[in-house]
Amino acid sequence: MDTRTFLPEWSQQWGVLLAWPHPDTDWADNLADAESCYAQIVSAISQRENVLLLCHDAQHQAHIESVLFEPLTPRPPLPQGERGSKEHVHFVQMPYNDTWARDFGFITVMQDGKPLLLDFTFNAWGGKFDAALDNAVNAGLLQQPLLAGNTLQTHPLVMEGGSLETDGQGTLLTTEICLLNPNRNPTLDRAAIEAQLRDSLGVERILWLAEGHLEGDDTDAHIDTLARFADPHSIVYMSCDDPADSHYPALQAMQAEIQALRQADGSAYRLFPIPLPAGIYDEERRLPASYVNFLIINGAVLLPVYADERCDPIAIAQMQAAFPQHEIIPIDCRALIAQNGSLHCVTMQIPQEVVKV
Repeated sequence: MDTRTFLPEWSQQWGVLLAWPHPDTDWADNLADAESCYAQIVSAISQRENVLLLCHDAQHQAHIESVLFEPLTPRPPLPQGERGSKEHVHFVQMPYNDTWARDFGFITVMQDGKPLLLDFTFNAWGGKFDAALDNAVNAGLLQQPLLAGNTLQTHPLVMEGGSLETDGQGTLLTTEICLLNPNRNPTLDRAAIEAQLRDSLGVERILWLAEGHLEGDDTDAHIDTLARFADPHSIVYMSCDDPADSHYPALQAMQAEIQALRQADGSAYRLFPIPLPAGIYDEERRLPASYVNFLIINGAVLLPVYADERCDPIAIAQMQAAFPQHEIIPIDCRALIAQNGSLHCVTMQIPQEVVKV
């Protein structure tokens, strides 16, 4: 019998997949700031587990190595103690359009005790951008020695990792605005999409949020910008208590939906609201700053922060309450939201079972 389990992010990890920015991506205008942010993310991860890092070619890899590891670079290096472990950073040279590994990276389920890597179709959030190279990344990764022996299953369903959140016990949390958007799977209705999610991911319950969306978000309300499981019994979510904020009506409605959610046994979830940070703008455009776009790794949680004197400390405290056994590592992600994403969006965890070495 084909039994599948969609692994939660807190499962033991071999490492994390990232794709480093380069001048041919949309990062060109703020590349130095983006690279500084990426360096902090890679360093934090590689002190605790591995990083599978995409780069364009040998010259690009050499540049990245100079940023991450060499003591003398044009840019001030990371302080000693904050720099990562070189032996835990594994480079893969291949072409890619952009760097949102969460949405084009493979999704791991366990099938009869073995990992199965799912390669959903990525169309750049409804055809907003070119994604042909990104959509080919997973097939290229399976040619790498580190991933040898794994099975990649390709699905015609258009789906991004940022739109899926699981408790690891058969429950999926997602949003109607994204998954039911006709720019993804226009020929499929809700029942058909649910059936494919159950079949491919092995989930039994699907919890839908109808409300909630952040301005400046290209993803059509990915769940990883709005609400996340901290464990099978707890949900961390973005809240807004300022009636003058344009997000107030939708996030208040989303909060009511989340408060009404129930676990499989009928009990309520433990809830950890985190206030929306004060508006951050690129000229007149508000950027999608979200604290729940965090990344869980082995023993730690990487938390995006935004130099908000009021909300950053609240976010850190709430995350520590939600993850009492983890170290909370704040990382300034203002450079990332300038391109409409944040920390979780640029990463995809690789469970321990996937890499055999």
